[in-house]
Amino acid sequence: MKTIRIGCGAGFSGDRIEPAVELAERGALHYLGFECLAERTTALAQQARRRNPAVGFDPLLIARFKAVLPAAVKNRVRIITNMGAANPLGAAKAVAAIARDIGFANLKIAAVEGDDVLDHIAGSDLQLIERQGRVSDLAGRIVSANAYLGVGPIIEALAAGSDIVVTGRVSDPALFAAPLIHEFGLEMEDWDRLGQSMVIGHLLECSSQVTGGYFADPGYKNVANLARIGFPLADVREDGSAILTKVEGSGGEVSLRTCKEQLLYEVHDPAAYIQPDVVANFSTVSFEQVGPNRVAISGGSGQARTDTLKVTIGYLDSYVGEGQISYAGSGARARGQLALDIVEERLKLTGVPVEELRLDTIGVNAVHRGAAAGSDPEPAEVRIRVIGRTRSMTDAIRIGNEVESLWLSGPAGGGGATKSAREVIAAASTLLSRDVVKPRVSYEVV
Repeated sequence: MKTIRIGCGAGFSGDRIEPAVELAERGALHYLGFECLAERTTALAQQARRRNPAVGFDPLLIARFKAVLPAAVKNRVRIITNMGAANPLGAAKAVAAIARDIGFANLKIAAVEGDDVLDHIAGSDLQLIERQGRVSDLAGRIVSANAYLGVGPIIEALAAGSDIVVTGRVSDPALFAAPLIHEFGLEMEDWDRLGQSMVIGHLLECSSQVTGGYFADPGYKNVANLARIGFPLADVREDGSAILTKVEGSGGEVSLRTCKEQLLYEVHDPAAYIQPDVVANFSTVSFEQVGPNRVAISGGSGQARTDTLKVTIGYLDSYVGEGQISYAGSGARARGQLALDIVEERLKLTGVPVEELRLDTIGVNAVHRGAAAGSDPEPAEVRIRVIGRTRSMTDAIRIGNEVESLWLSGPAGGGGATKSAREVIAAASTLLSRDVVKPRVSYEVV
């Protein structure tokens, strides 16, 4: 029975590079996927591209490909990634330039575009999902609108002989399901087999989350050698079953407990996990520990895909100003609280129009809001944080300035003041008829 080995080289934009290189060098892979887009990442990339049309793809794309391409080419590992973000074609050209600089030839690089549906969204009155309101409520503030594409254009690129496929917004599991569907020749209406492919894709997509990352809790869930954590790989058979593991000698663990946590990660309904290509059913998945760091996966099914595609809309929500300063020694907590009181009153006296304000003593009440004063031992040091939401960058800057002024015009002994101001890009979602979305694939040849 044919077996395809596929690994995950990144689970988010800032993920580590070394484990991906290890997979390309020692993983004996057929495919290596890099999942690097979060909900707001594309909007931020669109903004970057407006400032400079040559960018708009993942900031670490060049570093990643310089590191991983030599081993991938040597070992004939095909790469699939959504690092194209807002500029897949620009990303493909950048990868081609890297390949030429290294001295590689006969590489075919595909760019998948068509997820940008801003022209269809702008001015529409589509209902938002997961929150109240309509797209029209965001008029004048929309930065981007990108539909979640499925496996189709990736399969097209692989069938055309592409060694590397660079996409924009696609569903996360599609990066890993597409090569399985391509290699096994699955029909696009074989819902159960498509559902099984999404199971594998979902388990792999977050890199080290399934090998012990974002999992360890000393004393409860101990994980060995996290500093050398390995990223996951799966041996997938034609019948949809698989063995999930990692490179021998790498840190972390692949176990029933890590697989169970990852299977349920970000899944609202395990029996109906809606993807562009299929509504997957994870409720019938079974795991079996078959060896050290080896988990057998079976089960999973699916139902017919929906008539719509999810669209993530990035929009300018507001501006945030922030300032921090530390106090240490006797009475640190009291001095920190006095500093917060001073800044709060000064913002009112100077008329800064703050829509939302947080006054935190980090280590006391910044995470668990409303902790009772005096309920814990007196801390030897505190750091206060003032953060507020405004409608203009000018007002956001004034918040940090007031915190910085505490150095001379606040309680004794303040130090290490910092300040910042930034615009806030938020995300909303809607549904768009899949007939409107037209993916396209172009190629760069080295």
